[in-house]
Amino acid sequence: MIEKIAMYLEYPFVRYALIVGVLIALCSSLLGVSLVLKRFSFIGDGLSHVAFGAMAIAAVVNLTDEMLIVLPITVVSAVLLLRTGQNTKIKGDAAIAMISVVAVSLKKQLVNLFSTSSNLSGDVCSTLFGSTSILTLTSYEVRISVILSIAVVVIFVLFYNKIFAVTFDENFTTATGTPSDRYNLLIAVVTAVVIVLAMNLVGSLLISALVIFPALSAMRIFNSFLKVTVFSAILSVVCALLGILISILGGTPVGSTIVAVDVAAFLICWVIGKVASR
Repeated sequence: MIEKIAMYLEYPFVRYALIVGVLIALCSSLLGVSLVLKRFSFIGDGLSHVAFGAMAIAAVVNLTDEMLIVLPITVVSAVLLLRTGQNTKIKGDAAIAMISVVAVSLKKQLVNLFSTSSNLSGDVCSTLFGSTSILTLTSYEVRISVILSIAVVVIFVLFYNKIFAVTFDENFTTATGTPSDRYNLLIAVVTAVVIVLAMNLVGSLLISALVIFPALSAMRIFNSFLKVTVFSAILSVVCALLGILISILGGTPVGSTIVAVDVAAFLICWVIGKVASR
């Protein structure tokens, strides 16, 4: 098996998939802890549907680089989602549901009206579940993913204390003079970037798994924000590596394989947590 893996690593597309997969898993896990604690886990699901709809717009206008449309639309939606979610009349979960439904219906209509592909169902499934798109990355897409991923990690490290503060007590953070709205906005924008990057890895329907499972797994064992964040990042990277390698060796879909590994890791951590508590 080791020889077979070494043989596959000689191919550039495999190395690209591993690099991008690890970086996306790392970024998703860092943000996942804050999003889970803020009861905003499904923002990933809502924004992934927005990105799903934005891809249809890019296809309609025959734009070669989808990122030029998908990323700005997703970021703007993240800002609107945050603002709407703070409205007393429209709560966060309702806002996410509204944006998700509108985006998916828009995608469906645009694809049916202006489809330029003969394999419509295949294109949709690839976008929804990731398919093998992570194995067809170009060097340009890898460079963009690396740059954006590094930016996300740097932002998280630089503003770690502020993110920690707004995660646990926004009112107290605001009372101490820290503009919590500004840092909530930062979290939303960075999350939008991660969601766009993760579309190629697991597809729009499975993105929430990358955000939720590593954080929940870490919380089964640790009760410190820093320890949960570090363990979540390590676990997410390991699961992404294992998922991609298993997918390549076994010929299984990349996205669903990574999610299956994440679920297995969660069950193991849950058992460890139960045993430790006794």
